[in-house]
Amino acid sequence: MDKKKTVKKTASAKKEKKKTVKKKVKRELEKKVKKEVKKEAKREVKKEAKKKYIEAIGRRKEAVARVRLIKDKPGFVINEKTMEEYFSLQGSHKKILDPFKVTNLENSFFVSVKTNGGGITGQVEAIRLGISRCLVKIDEKLKPALKKAGFLTRDARIVERKKYGLKKARKAAQWSKR
Repeated sequence: MDKKKTVKKTASAKKEKKKTVKKKVKRELEKKVKKEVKKEAKREVKKEAKKKYIEAIGRRKEAVARVRLIKDKPGFVINEKTMEEYFSLQGSHKKILDPFKVTNLENSFFVSVKTNGGGITGQVEAIRLGISRCLVKIDEKLKPALKKAGFLTRDARIVERKKYGLKKARKAAQWSKR
């Protein structure tokens, strides 16, 4: 009699274990599906966000500028500052806005820029290259005018590396005959 009860108890315990395991597996699958759905939703949001602006990267020497053009009310933001706050020189403002003047698209875009590295001139020219690349992405017909003005050319001059045995890239110690 005791054997039958213990057999029934173990059988019912096994059934309960199976049920709990099934529930756990089901929960895990539901979690995975939810994660996948969230990932796909994020991808779709990113795709829609990309449609809202055109982005390009400009570089010069050590300076890098990520430029975004938004077809919105006109404005200019560089590293969360206005252009006048970030670059105090008027010559740099002119250089940055040159691609718009060449293509006759002044005051038609909101420009957002994240820039770092290099100096003032390097950053200005990196921004100018980024803006020019964005304009070409918007309309391929603008490319000849920008190319003729020299705004689509990447200035690849960078600092030459220091060589061993020398003081700088090319500077050597003073040589004496005796």
